[in-house]
Amino acid sequence: MQLYNTLSAEERKELIDQAGKQRLTLSFYAYANIEHPKKFRDELFLAWNALEALGRIYVAKEGINAQMSVPAENFEAFRDTLEVYPFMKGIRLNVAVEHDDHSFLKLTIKVRHKIVADGLNDETFDVTNKGVHLNAKAFNEILEDPNTIVVDFRNHYESEVGHFKGAITPDVETFRESLPIINEQLKDFKEDKNLVMYCTGGIRCEKASAYFKHQGFKNVYQLEGGIINYAKQIKEEGLESKFIGKNFVFDHRLGERITDDIIAQCHQCGKPCDTHTNCANDGCHLLFIQCEECAERMENCCSTECLEMTHLPLEEQVRLRRGIQVGNKIFRKGKSEALKFKKSGELTATPLAKATDLTEKPKNIRQRIAQKKVLVAKGQHYFSKAQVGQFLMENQELQVGDKIMIIGPTTGTQELIVENMYVNGVPNTVAKAGDKLTFNVPFKVRPSDKLFKIIR
Repeated sequence: MQLYNTLSAEERKELIDQAGKQRLTLSFYAYANIEHPKKFRDELFLAWNALEALGRIYVAKEGINAQMSVPAENFEAFRDTLEVYPFMKGIRLNVAVEHDDHSFLKLTIKVRHKIVADGLNDETFDVTNKGVHLNAKAFNEILEDPNTIVVDFRNHYESEVGHFKGAITPDVETFRESLPIINEQLKDFKEDKNLVMYCTGGIRCEKASAYFKHQGFKNVYQLEGGIINYAKQIKEEGLESKFIGKNFVFDHRLGERITDDIIAQCHQCGKPCDTHTNCANDGCHLLFIQCEECAERMENCCSTECLEMTHLPLEEQVRLRRGIQVGNKIFRKGKSEALKFKKSGELTATPLAKATDLTEKPKNIRQRIAQKKVLVAKGQHYFSKAQVGQFLMENQELQVGDKIMIIGPTTGTQELIVENMYVNGVPNTVAKAGDKLTFNVPFKVRPSDKLFKIIR
């Protein structure tokens, strides 16, 4: 019985490309009393793995928090797996504004102490005693009330690229940091102000709304379904967007555009930009904002020190990192002295520029060089003297002039163009599944090698 991933992210990416099926990116959460989280976790893995669902999911005694990628054709079957549990009947699924077939490449379900770490140890705190939920229209209306205080319960790197106008945007790296800060900052307004809060999908401000009610705030509200649901509703109902900029998301996209306003800057040159990336140095992986020009110049690195590190042999990089506790900094930190134009805390809603094309996905250097490929053949033999590789065709067709990629554990990743070929020992221009294919290859081909046709 398979209860964990058996494929690497790269292998899964290849399978997704070969399948050619549309996938939906979605998120959902539910606070509930789950008596046996481990049993619950295993049941979900078996059900979702069978549907080719992928994602990052946390379960705990207090509920479930999930960000996922699901084949569109399996969407209803996926919903059925949720309906089995009474506390998830009719659950709202926040479907993303923009989709990416590679938003998640593994199915990871982890049992945690809490689905949202809050640093609280108060047993009298009831997380289900939440604030009033507001849809997009009601949220827009309450923002116009001068008696309203609106708070962003996301982290600094999220609010920097997009937030609601006039919102308090705490300079924090974790949700747990924001609770005492906001409680202290607003302690004199417990009785007479509307405390309105929002986050990405609703899960953080749902807990925050319960916390502030517990702290004695009388008028507590939250944006139902978070920014994701708000963006969907304003589009469907033709409402004005009080949110400006981009919504940061916790998958490979790192953001989806809500309005065409760019309110952030490249952290390296100061040019208007709201595209996040991770430093290419595996010993750093710092999350930061980088424009295309700086991505080219710095090769996706956050500093000259990291750039120099990436140019060292891999063995030397590993040696220099040995003993240094860097941890997984993805979606964390985002602060460094090397980032001269990083902004945190008090943020304005003044646009610095407009996105040139709302339908175009943000591109960083990795995305521009990313190539879609499909597996067509596997290596069989290499004739060293003639420098000819032999492959067995397994899928689709290959033609003279096609650009290919040969990948293997020892071979690495090699690209070339097929200039001529022999098919089943005879000169030909097309090879099909089942054919034996030979052509000139300027490096050794091994039986473990795979041949991909680059189609983009």
